[in-house]
Amino acid sequence: MGFNCGIVGLPNVGKSTLFNALTATASAQAANYPFCTIEPNVGRVGVPDPRLDALAEIGKSQKIIPTSLEFVDIAGLVRGASRGEGLGNQFLANIREVDAIIHVLRCFEDDDVTHVEGGVDPVRDAEIIETELMLADLDSLEKRIVSLQKKARGNDREAAAQVALMEPLIEVLREGRPARTGVPAGQEAAAAKLQLMTTKPVLYVCNVEEASAAEGNALSEAVRKRAEAEGAAMVVVSAAIEAEVSQLEAAERTEFLEGLGLTNSGLDRVIAAGYKLLGLRTYFTVGPKETRAWTITSGIKAPQAAAVIHNDFERGFIACETIAYDDYIKYKGEPGAKEAGRMRIEGRDYIVQDGDVLLFRFNV
Repeated sequence: MGFNCGIVGLPNVGKSTLFNALTATASAQAANYPFCTIEPNVGRVGVPDPRLDALAEIGKSQKIIPTSLEFVDIAGLVRGASRGEGLGNQFLANIREVDAIIHVLRCFEDDDVTHVEGGVDPVRDAEIIETELMLADLDSLEKRIVSLQKKARGNDREAAAQVALMEPLIEVLREGRPARTGVPAGQEAAAAKLQLMTTKPVLYVCNVEEASAAEGNALSEAVRKRAEAEGAAMVVVSAAIEAEVSQLEAAERTEFLEGLGLTNSGLDRVIAAGYKLLGLRTYFTVGPKETRAWTITSGIKAPQAAAVIHNDFERGFIACETIAYDDYIKYKGEPGAKEAGRMRIEGRDYIVQDGDVLLFRFNV
């Protein structure tokens, strides 16, 4: 089960620098001109989770394997992208394929780094990108609905259901609002299948100068207000600092960050925020070979959680031995939790909770 976040923004806002730091590679070219990233770059990164170390110590595991997220660095969009400006059609297609959007906004002044709009204004930049995504979504729906309306008039029930879903989305897009504001109650899953860009959850990443990395600045504060108004998430980072951090050894990172007044890296916050944005949860398996984190969506039941490890686990699911993380730590592992009566046997209707330590029983 893979989940990915597309990194978008205008050219020269720090997207590729952020991506390079996220993946600790130089696979995405960072240059001071538009469209330096012609093909989307993809990288998988581990999700920081201190619980893994605690579990591995108790389980005497040889290896620790974190869960991960995929990040896609999508080339810079420009005004008019929905009409094909600046390779827009190609880039918009890449955005349709991701699960969530990380929107990088430039919140720093630097005369040596040009801005495609001629000046720094992150709220304006956010509006430009969202407008282009809304226009592209509107064009997509208007093209699709015509044939569906004809089928609906011929008593095609499936087509009629699609029309009923699309019409309110078209209405809000024509009003200049993102499609997510027009999704009918209970139709979220159906709307997601339309692959509209403005139904995807958004995380604003404010790229600030080094001096503002800890507290942000006036520009990032304006973005914060916008994010709160629309129910989006927001993180402040300095891509330049993160690029330096990514080159340091683990032991040096803490000291470097503390010297800047930071308790953890901006990238850790971006990864954690992206994980939360997608509504993801983590369960663990612990053994002498490895302690491993597994990613599931909120509300998933035990057999489907087992399928994340292997489809056979779901097909032959019998039950799962379940210990809550806090109990596993408190009672020093599985034997102690069993003795204290804190290990439960759960069936196929059990909804897996974040932090559960699981052992699946199955037969195929």
